[in-house]
Amino acid sequence: MAMLSTSLSGPKSATSYCAPEFSGLRRLCPNSNNNNNSNSHSQSFLRFCSPRKPLKSVVAMAGTGTFFVGGNWKCNGTKESITKLVSDLNSTKLESDVDVVVAPPFVYIDQVKSSLTDRIEIAAQNSWVSKGGAFTGEISVEQLKDIGCKWVILGHSERRHVIGEDNQFIGKKAAYALSQGLGVIACIGELLEEREAGKTFDVCYQQLKAFADAVPSWDNVVIAYEPVWAIGTGVVATPVQAQEVHVAIRDWLKNNVSAEVASKTRIIYGGSVNGGNCAELAKQEDIDGFLVGGASLKGPEFATIVNSVTFKKVAA
Repeated sequence: MAMLSTSLSGPKSATSYCAPEFSGLRRLCPNSNNNNNSNSHSQSFLRFCSPRKPLKSVVAMAGTGTFFVGGNWKCNGTKESITKLVSDLNSTKLESDVDVVVAPPFVYIDQVKSSLTDRIEIAAQNSWVSKGGAFTGEISVEQLKDIGCKWVILGHSERRHVIGEDNQFIGKKAAYALSQGLGVIACIGELLEEREAGKTFDVCYQQLKAFADAVPSWDNVVIAYEPVWAIGTGVVATPVQAQEVHVAIRDWLKNNVSAEVASKTRIIYGGSVNGGNCAELAKQEDIDGFLVGGASLKGPEFATIVNSVTFKKVAA
């Protein structure tokens, strides 16, 4: 266990920050003159200044589950490009002690399931809140299981903030999926304006509570912390920022569900994860894997992210 100095000890706490000329944030980029930086990916971070007041400590208790990496292909791909992506994935060498899933668009799930190595499981990007029926445009859990899906992504920020799904509806969807034997990748995360206002943890706790109030069990739940300001923007949370929120999530589970659930539940990070930044993120004690967007559309790079588990082993 490690002691992390943080402001996450209570649901009313908030991150302290400065640099008012950037609404409380500074954007930091690597120094191009640094010869030690062999990373070919340009990275950009949002960083908070040190708080001015002493902070309480939260115990970083670290998860005990298998490293988990999911690839969310979102609304991307054609039959041709997905055939190439599957071929690339089939030819990669993946570390054995990682659970790996990919989430193709609905219309390509059957194509992927029939051609992808069994080493990688299939997830859906959404599911309906109950049994199927007269719900135009929806996909039922029963249908997903019928075509071989093992997981479903629920609560993604694009479903929350573009489609308009609220916390309670997402919680009910998760509960139904779990009741039917489908694993749930439960997404949570704050908007940029919520982080700037110091509401990161309040938002995450509210989203967690909606899941906790609804799900019958946490056995097949993976929590994905995805700060909305980092999704598809090229701006990634620093390893310290991501670890800080992951510690808070695990602490919330310990205090509001159980210590056992807090220890066993995998908490993964998503938000502009790529082959260049995954190693440093993986070293963090409470980051149990990744939910990957754009980089999951590139087979070799996705394999690099999966294999970043080796850095977790070294850090341990």
